[in-house]
Amino acid sequence: MTATIVLILRLLLAIALYAFLGWALWTLLQEFKQQGDKLAVQRKPAITLYIKIERGKENVRRFLQSEIMIGRDPNCDLSFMDEALSAHHARLAHHHGQWWLEDLNSTNGTFLNREKLTTSAVVITGDQFKCGNTVFGIQVEDSDGLSPTKAS
Repeated sequence: MTATIVLILRLLLAIALYAFLGWALWTLLQEFKQQGDKLAVQRKPAITLYIKIERGKENVRRFLQSEIMIGRDPNCDLSFMDEALSAHHARLAHHHGQWWLEDLNSTNGTFLNREKLTTSAVVITGDQFKCGNTVFGIQVEDSDGLSPTKAS
């Protein structure tokens, strides 16, 4: 008789343990799903570049990706046939909630607001940078999706 009671108690304990584990895993799965949905809904950063090619027309490009490669290489996001531009000249990257400009060891350097860029620097609306003979004006979209006034 006591062996039957012990067996029943062991079965109930095993069922309770598996029920608890199932509940814990289901709760974790729901939490991961909610976090994934939050990340999926987040707006991608937007930046508009006003491109002035030497002795050429002004071009406007808007980007939604978080990294923009600039250079002469056709695989770059912004590729120009500028003899003063390196194959992979500079990179604009969005991280830590800001846009950063980085020179990629280019031959002629990258200039941010007429100062030679030696380390990565945060860029904001109104900044200008020069790669080779090409000048870029920057307009960063606000967090609410509105664009401030055009960069000069």
